[in-house]
Amino acid sequence: MSTRSRSNPGGARVLDMGEVRPYRERKPPWFKVRAPGGAGFLELRSLIERSELNTVCQEAACPNIGECWERGTATFMILGDTCTRRCGFCNVRTGRPQEVDPLEPLRVAQSVKRMGLRHAVITSVDRDDLPDLGSRHFVGVIRSIRRFAPGCKVEVLTPDFRGEEMPLARVIVERPDVFNHNVETVPRLYPLARRGSQFLRSCRVLRNAKEMGGDQVVTKSGLMTGLGESREELLDAFGTLRQHGVQLLTVGQYLRPTREHLPVSRYWHPDEFADLEREAYRMGFESVAAGPLVRSSYHAEQTLARAAGAAS
Repeated sequence: MSTRSRSNPGGARVLDMGEVRPYRERKPPWFKVRAPGGAGFLELRSLIERSELNTVCQEAACPNIGECWERGTATFMILGDTCTRRCGFCNVRTGRPQEVDPLEPLRVAQSVKRMGLRHAVITSVDRDDLPDLGSRHFVGVIRSIRRFAPGCKVEVLTPDFRGEEMPLARVIVERPDVFNHNVETVPRLYPLARRGSQFLRSCRVLRNAKEMGGDQVVTKSGLMTGLGESREELLDAFGTLRQHGVQLLTVGQYLRPTREHLPVSRYWHPDEFADLEREAYRMGFESVAAGPLVRSSYHAEQTLARAAGAAS
């Protein structure tokens, strides 16, 4: 499925809400959420539209968009709209990416300031085509937000940088409040769901980020259910993440974007997510968010606060 985009002087791709046509299939009743429409949400949406920014919240038609925007949290996607990899669950287009916009970091930061965000999550497509794998662009965004919106927490959700340490070191030296890299699924399903990536390589990225950042950087990762994994495989993956120093964990239900993407093997029940959350806490994670509607940035500010409370 293709999506139409329009030019973005604000520094990132914009999708009109009506352009996103997610795959429609009957879902369990626990996926029903209240339509967004609070005053904070409407104000933030207006600012985003005027700034012509791209948010993953809108692109992915996230069910938590109203709640997160009301709380002053948003997720921005930088480095264009075209990924150099093709994951079986992801609806981002794949192909030859466009040139990098050198003014994007400044424009994103100015928008974060205008929007009055308390917690900004910065993510990107994979840019294996770039010599620095996109790392310098992350650096530019972090520095710009710290300059224009010093009171805003900065969480980066990066690619794996092909496991190379120098691109990762560039990002970590800027001391983002949270370094997030999602492993997405269990190792057995990587050839199906994350072609071009490796589970243990992603774990090493997270371990290296923690070792480089020390107490100044909190590490985070996330997985999806519904791709064919078992409970035991998920718990094994949690354990491996803990062994690699990951502090925060998110677990949510995979939803099929289009008929061309991987099918949902099954919908996990909220009670099963509660069980996974309990087990993750037993393993020593400082903060865990697990549930059908949980996404990587879900309650990002609150998740970080819980981790800080656990450490104090």
